[in-house]
Amino acid sequence: MKKEVKKVVLAYSGGLDTSIILKWLQDVYNAEVVTFTADLGQGEEVEPARVKALAMGIKPENIFILDIKEEFVRDYVFPMFRANAIYEGEYLLGTSIARPLIAKKQIEIAKKVGADAVSHGATGKGNDQVRFELGYLALSPDITVIAPWREWDLNSRESLLAYAKEHNIEISQKHIDENGNPKVSPYSMDANLLHISYEGLHLENPNAEPEESMWLWTTSPENAPDTPEYITIEYKNGDPIAINGKTMSPATILETLNTYGNKHGIGRADIVENRYVGMKSRGCYETPGGTIMLKAHRAIESITLDREAAHAKDELMPKYAKLIYQGYWFSPEREMLQAAIDKTQEHVEGSVRLKLYKGNVSVVGRESKKTLFNPEYCTFEKDEVYNQKDAAGFIKLNALRFIIAGKARK
Repeated sequence: MKKEVKKVVLAYSGGLDTSIILKWLQDVYNAEVVTFTADLGQGEEVEPARVKALAMGIKPENIFILDIKEEFVRDYVFPMFRANAIYEGEYLLGTSIARPLIAKKQIEIAKKVGADAVSHGATGKGNDQVRFELGYLALSPDITVIAPWREWDLNSRESLLAYAKEHNIEISQKHIDENGNPKVSPYSMDANLLHISYEGLHLENPNAEPEESMWLWTTSPENAPDTPEYITIEYKNGDPIAINGKTMSPATILETLNTYGNKHGIGRADIVENRYVGMKSRGCYETPGGTIMLKAHRAIESITLDREAAHAKDELMPKYAKLIYQGYWFSPEREMLQAAIDKTQEHVEGSVRLKLYKGNVSVVGRESKKTLFNPEYCTFEKDEVYNQKDAAGFIKLNALRFIIAGKARK
């Protein structure tokens, strides 16, 4: 039995799925719909969503379009990169990290307009339903959540297209054939300032190589410039603050690094990952700026972080990455880990010089006023500060348990 709701805030892109959901919410729940469109730097105009919403009967005061790029990078992407977070060794969490911010904004709007429900367009098979809803309930425990994909019988892209045609919902030209009939849908894609993802169609065969035409952002490494390009990233408290000596805002930093990465074919990934709901899923990703940032951040940490702090961070990172992937951004355990990670970043500052060339990012230099790299100790030449004879006792004490065990087992 459906719970009665009066007003619902829908995460609305203006695309096919959420346009259908908007109509479906009006018809099935007879609810007043409020649309929220987030500008996360996805590279598409968001204002057309306002026109579409108005055409579907949404009141102007119930249409929210927010530019949240700076908040996204400053409060979500940068904290994640302080941890060097990467899921299952390859995925830089581009979709995962955007969901909690969208959920947060939906709840803020719901409170502002007095809505008693929120809704999203995530399917019942994926991770996003979990990420959205854990965020909703962490921030507003009494909110009603409507997940149409778990309720309706429109179980394929083609059935959605047919529904749209039946209800006179505008369909993009890329979704219809020359006769005006629905055609097989393109890849399922998600984009924001950090990445773009591709799923579906022949990617569902993990042995099928992606078509070159699929990649929308990056130049293929084969066609990237034949001359390497050098850039310098400056860090403060673990966050990048300038590129080539020019101070920039967080979103501008990432946008600029994306431009460099796209030019040099950096950041492509083809992954089979373990979804939280249980199945394996194959996806392709382009994360150009993020790939550069990860390399640079580890480089500046290499000279500014204490050994044991660095190793502890690396041990915590898979847990931290898993929490983000599975939707626990607002959990106390993620906040606890974040506090520990941020503490390690107090002296992570300086600059990293990088060489970008045909899909590769190479660190070619790093320096910091707070460097722990001391040539007096690590030189291969004669020094006056390190007594090599001290190593004998150090080794013997560390081997003592082996010596005792070896004698006991003779």
